[in-house]
Amino acid sequence: MEQNNLLGKYLAIPSTTPLGIEVTKARGIYLYGPNNERYFDLISGIAVANIGHRHPKVVSAIKEQVDKYMHVMTYGEYKQTPQTLLAEKLAQILPSKLNTTYFVNSGTEANEAAMKLAKRITGRSEIIACEKSYHGNTHGSLSVTGNENKKYAFRPLLPDIRFIKFNNIDDLKYITHRTAGIIIEPIQGDAGVRIPSKMYMQSLKDMCTESGAILIVDEVQTGFGRTGKFFAFEHFDIIPDIITMAKAMGGGMPIGAFSSSRENMEKLTFNPTLGHITTFGGHPVNCAAALANIDVLLEEDLISKVDEKGKLFEELLVHPKIKEFRRIGLMMALEFDSEETVQKIVLQCLKKRVICFWFLSCHNSFRLSPPLIITEKEIQEACEIIIEVINGV
Repeated sequence: MEQNNLLGKYLAIPSTTPLGIEVTKARGIYLYGPNNERYFDLISGIAVANIGHRHPKVVSAIKEQVDKYMHVMTYGEYKQTPQTLLAEKLAQILPSKLNTTYFVNSGTEANEAAMKLAKRITGRSEIIACEKSYHGNTHGSLSVTGNENKKYAFRPLLPDIRFIKFNNIDDLKYITHRTAGIIIEPIQGDAGVRIPSKMYMQSLKDMCTESGAILIVDEVQTGFGRTGKFFAFEHFDIIPDIITMAKAMGGGMPIGAFSSSRENMEKLTFNPTLGHITTFGGHPVNCAAALANIDVLLEEDLISKVDEKGKLFEELLVHPKIKEFRRIGLMMALEFDSEETVQKIVLQCLKKRVICFWFLSCHNSFRLSPPLIITEKEIQEACEIIIEVINGV
């Protein structure tokens, strides 16, 4: 297991091929190594650092909260100002029917809780998900993830799960009066940035309304400005029944959440009481960071510039070896002829200190999802290096 030496003798690692670079500091769109070597982080820690690494306002909010208190009690027992202010801020941003938020620790936990809530609201058991979807790695979230290679070793998983084709209106007929809910990414991320039609998403919402099924929109990767809207569902003029979020929510700190109506969320309060519970969910330091993160997104007007920056990437990354360029906002996938080509490009870019990354469920594409603060000059510099690498493979 020589690979262990890349990350340390005693650290468990999830793959045999970690990138293995040593990070000593991070700021803005850059990571730095032991000799102050600078890397372009064009994946934002996988869609986390939307406002860049260590934004001063987030760092300040964290330090201020740490000086007051950190964990004091399990979620929901004490009144903690960072939680209440963050919930109020989200209620101001989200549609009025998504006015109540429960804070958790991660995206997969948010999705687990959303499925529980859908079952509790409807009294039904069937959950529908999409082929090639990705919703997390805990047992419940893995059960609705449409990638058998990730699942086979851990079966049996949750029963009563049905998969349908993404962006296929005909398959919406499988949403029936026995369906508790359908969980869907508004843009399929891990499948290689797959963008559905507006007609599909609106038909999906109509079918859920007609059947009484709960529409759960997984915005874990797409939320907080990544697609050029605060949340990706806004592109389709729909309102989900439940929204889940995480990744870019905390400005670099670990936090997740799910939001719905007050009426729906109270289903987790009664029959049984403590229908969902978490020890560290809504951690006050993470909530303070998340509140500062949202303030930065709004005050610096970052989201309005996302599509323009994405278009610049698209204009600069033109090459005959690129078979397809899929993009919405600053969420991008570059498709090539094979997995081997992608591996070479990613590793050669890394040697030139530009961090790209592959997709778990789309091996012939690699992802770009830079911080939203990236400048035109930085885009041009990074794209020149990527094109240079593509020329050499």
